[in-house]
Amino acid sequence: MSLQSTDQIADLITRIRNADMVGKKEIRVATSKLKVAVIDTLVKNGYLKSYDVEEGKPRGILHVVIADANEASRINEIEKVSKPGRRVYTAAEDIPTIKSGRGIVIISTSKGLMTGKEAKKNRLGGEILVKVW
Repeated sequence: MSLQSTDQIADLITRIRNADMVGKKEIRVATSKLKVAVIDTLVKNGYLKSYDVEEGKPRGILHVVIADANEASRINEIEKVSKPGRRVYTAAEDIPTIKSGRGIVIISTSKGLMTGKEAKKNRLGGEILVKVW
């Protein structure tokens, strides 16, 4: 059995979406730098409660808290935009706004992962990874 998924971000997004639909408040997944960066962006923007990384061999575990036990999830919809078979790139001036600014897009730029708002401010384009609202 392999620990590597073919698309690690799609796997992470699917696990978050499925856990949210059945009312789970936390998930645990194998860690990677990209997963930690995506989760960190979602935590900073208030869509997830918190996360921590547990070191291990051969790979650590990423423990993500979606919401507290007595509160509802802050994620209404989460979707992977760019896929292995169809990459979606955008220029800085063409970065989409989600739900009239109530949602965010996470973009992989030359300066690392950032939200669409940050990328527009820094005048950076890149690959659109995730759309959340």
